[in-house]
Amino acid sequence: MIIQRTFWQQLIQQAWQQKNVIWLMGVRRVGKTSLCLSIPEVEYFDCERPRVRQLFTDPEGFLEAHNGKHIVLDEIHRLENPSELLKLAADHYPESKIIATGSSTLGASKKFRDTLTGRKREIWLTPLLLQEMTIFGNEDLRHRFLFGGFPSFFVKKQLPEQDFQEWIDAYWAKDIQDMFSVGKRQPFQKFAELLFAHSGGMFEATKFAIPCEVSRQTIAHYLDILEETFVIHVLRPYSTHRATEIVMAPKIYSFDTGFTCYAKGRRELRADDLGLLWEHCVLNELHGHLQIRSINYWRDKRGHEIDFVIHPRTEKYPIAIECKVTISQDDRVLASLSKNFEAFRSLYPGDENFIVASNIDTPFKRHYADITLSFVNTRELIKRLSGSISAPLAPTIDDESL
Repeated sequence: MIIQRTFWQQLIQQAWQQKNVIWLMGVRRVGKTSLCLSIPEVEYFDCERPRVRQLFTDPEGFLEAHNGKHIVLDEIHRLENPSELLKLAADHYPESKIIATGSSTLGASKKFRDTLTGRKREIWLTPLLLQEMTIFGNEDLRHRFLFGGFPSFFVKKQLPEQDFQEWIDAYWAKDIQDMFSVGKRQPFQKFAELLFAHSGGMFEATKFAIPCEVSRQTIAHYLDILEETFVIHVLRPYSTHRATEIVMAPKIYSFDTGFTCYAKGRRELRADDLGLLWEHCVLNELHGHLQIRSINYWRDKRGHEIDFVIHPRTEKYPIAIECKVTISQDDRVLASLSKNFEAFRSLYPGDENFIVASNIDTPFKRHYADITLSFVNTRELIKRLSGSISAPLAPTIDDESL
């Protein structure tokens, strides 16, 4: 049975109203194929199959035969010249609606000689959004942390440890070897697994070069690939190069909590895991709902830190977000949370200051000195941000889609 994922289905329909070609991107097994098959009246083509690839030896003939139809081209990078096919569709077959899927940004694949600028809409399918836990049969946040956000992993009753390792092996065999020039498998895979285990921390290339037995430059190259394929998210510091700020070192996040737990050898969660894993989930919500990657963090040399900073081009001031898996209603505890915001706002004015927690049912505000803090859950956070951030494709946030 194919589960109807309303939020993503709406996103696809809105994208098709703007362009007839959609690039649906996301890591392997995140659910791209199932999502595509849930769209009514689509014709599905698995480009990993040799017999299917033979259908595209005459791309114009294929498009002519399927003119006006809804078409899914899964793993399109396996074709000899995928950009030619999509360019023809965009320019000469506007009545056809096409979803092409892949595991990286379009420009990352060496198969794409043209990135189709202005001819397509991009949708980034992330691991499960928190609102989707119900439709996949489990509302336990700890389960989401440990099992991760792949639909096929999330629905299992026993921790799918073998599936995590098989995914890592397939990522190398089907994504990295197909699309990138990397060289040896062992140092690349070890680097990826080290990043999963150190997810949420500061990144310094030299610290990884030694255990992986490669140069600092090679580590930087590996990181670029992991970022292009959505496996690692790199958050760079928000800074105007003031002497008191951290201005260079990025933070790195694994794409999924399940892989972070797997890399750490977790079969059960520890209490000190929860805050960091919640941070990952909030980041995933921002990525999925807002369809943006331009998220920063902020830290000064006195230890003040803001987890996520978003500065929309249309807004004068940045938005500041702190993550707390749970919060107490004690006024002294709430007041202590204002210190990081006070330090940040002393440099960067603005009044959109959010603390997002899993145990907030009704949003509320508190005022401390010149700072107003909004305490929200993820649903309310996305509603507030959707009004400030002009995402390329942001469907109306309503109770049905949430």
